[in-house]
Amino acid sequence: MASYLQIENISKSYGPKILFDHIGFNINEGDKIALVAPNGAGKTSLMRILAGKEKSDSGGKILFLKDISIAFLEQDYDAPADITIAEQIERHSADMTSGFDSERMAEYRQKVREMLSNFGLHDPSALIGSLSGGEVKRVALSEMLALGAEFLIMDEPTNHLDIDAIEFLESYLSRSRCTLLMVTHDRYFLDRVCNTVMELDRGQLYVYKGNYQNFLEKREQRIANYNAQTDKVRNLLRRELEWIRATPCARTGKAQYRINAFRDLQERAGQVYRTSQMDLSGLGGSVRLGTKTIDCKQLSCYYGDECYLKDFSYKFQRRDKIGIVGRNGVGKSTFVDLLTGRLGPEARVMGSIERGASLQIGYYRQSGIDFQPGETVLDIVGETRLLEQFLFPRDMWSTRVEKLSGGEKRRLYLLTVLREKPNFLVLDEPTNDLDIVTLNILEEYLREYDGSLMIVSHDRHFLDRTVDHLLVFCGEGVVKDFVGNFSEYRAYVRDYERKKASEAREAARGAGVSAADGSGSVGKPSGPVRRKLTYKEKLEMQQLEADLAALAAEKSALEEQLASGNLDYARLQAASSRIGEIIALTDEKEMRWLELSEI
Repeated sequence: MASYLQIENISKSYGPKILFDHIGFNINEGDKIALVAPNGAGKTSLMRILAGKEKSDSGGKILFLKDISIAFLEQDYDAPADITIAEQIERHSADMTSGFDSERMAEYRQKVREMLSNFGLHDPSALIGSLSGGEVKRVALSEMLALGAEFLIMDEPTNHLDIDAIEFLESYLSRSRCTLLMVTHDRYFLDRVCNTVMELDRGQLYVYKGNYQNFLEKREQRIANYNAQTDKVRNLLRRELEWIRATPCARTGKAQYRINAFRDLQERAGQVYRTSQMDLSGLGGSVRLGTKTIDCKQLSCYYGDECYLKDFSYKFQRRDKIGIVGRNGVGKSTFVDLLTGRLGPEARVMGSIERGASLQIGYYRQSGIDFQPGETVLDIVGETRLLEQFLFPRDMWSTRVEKLSGGEKRRLYLLTVLREKPNFLVLDEPTNDLDIVTLNILEEYLREYDGSLMIVSHDRHFLDRTVDHLLVFCGEGVVKDFVGNFSEYRAYVRDYERKKASEAREAARGAGVSAADGSGSVGKPSGPVRRKLTYKEKLEMQQLEADLAALAAEKSALEEQLASGNLDYARLQAASSRIGEIIALTDEKEMRWLELSEI
């Protein structure tokens, strides 16, 4: 298998902080690698060096295989608000398509249009400023994927995307023959797309073949082996110390090598591997919430003629754990702003919202933390004990907030919200930019949280672990109530859609029979007569429907197993691999069913 990328001796540091030091690795054709690391460890810096956006401090070598095409998706997308999607693509793709001839450029533009359509963006004349964050991300992905590059470098590709878009991207990348290096915090996405996990830890890189569960197990083994080796070094150090003390007269030039070795042993013996983790235990409980929280009655919300909420009534209960889901741009964040009293004056609101006297809302906004230029970490949170619990050690207290990584800003923001001990916690896209270890700890905290909880998220794993009730935003102001977690909801939707499709086909067949036997109105055909399905095709269509239902049920069951956390490594790897096969089979069978349904 051909090597696509060879890295040797690259380093990056900011002031005294070393992100990575003289690292090297190799990426082969067909590798699909997830790069994981704690926030601030240098993931984005490494990606930008590989993409030629930054330089290595130590020089080093970055060698791509000659003649392969490369595409890079940055975490932030440069898109002026006052131009259309079509204008932005024309503006931004000039550099991406450098060297394309006119024919290839026309093919690229057509491919971009197809990708936009696949991502649900059908109006290229829409202004960038009118799009949600997820819709802007879809534009960026459409531009990148339309290139058809052999090697993709992607920094947090699922950030801000709604679940439909994530599942489309998941299916596309899992079936694609591209080579992939990406940073992601989405554990379902990682398991279904990637075959390798690369960990950046304390300035060094470690590579694990297999899925996320395998990475966790092998990482524990690596740490245990390192600490076991430290214990051996300590035993050797004790023997050398006894020799040093027992033979002071032997400290001549002849024994100097042993004294030098003793000093090396002292340094190594002090190196015990401990994983730093955010500690939420010291935050204490929330302020006690009374019997009344938030009561919505016939609530509607409009911006101009566009309806984001229509006749919504719901009485939030103490200890509710509710997920807010729906496509990008259907009004989820608007709804949260409405409930928390932060909606702008340009909105037209009808109905009523009653809030309890003891209600204390903690609102973690999608837009992130507000800070003044020059403010430091200690300026934002003056309590040093909490800073250390949230992995902001003393040497970071004087760091200006604008210098923090995206994940570090998010972690600092989360601290400012939780320290106020809210009894109604609202989290709008809390998983964006947070590392996986932090997400696991946050999930455990939220599972035990004593107040009411409302989460707007597209992270399927996070939703499955934290909420037991969904408000589903369907568009045009319609909100549906679903009791259950997200995987249960998706299984329900698939079953419902297949049932409705089956009913529609049966009704169409019935109408055809009725017209043929004269019981309906019969007239001269207004267009060309379409042929009917052959008996063999009818049997094939029935089999396809049965197969699709079976695949959907199997996929739902496997997803529940993955979310349970009870599978051993072999079973988890097999389940993850099977889900990828099911997605590909479902796409193939649905395409054939559509072909037959058109006849």
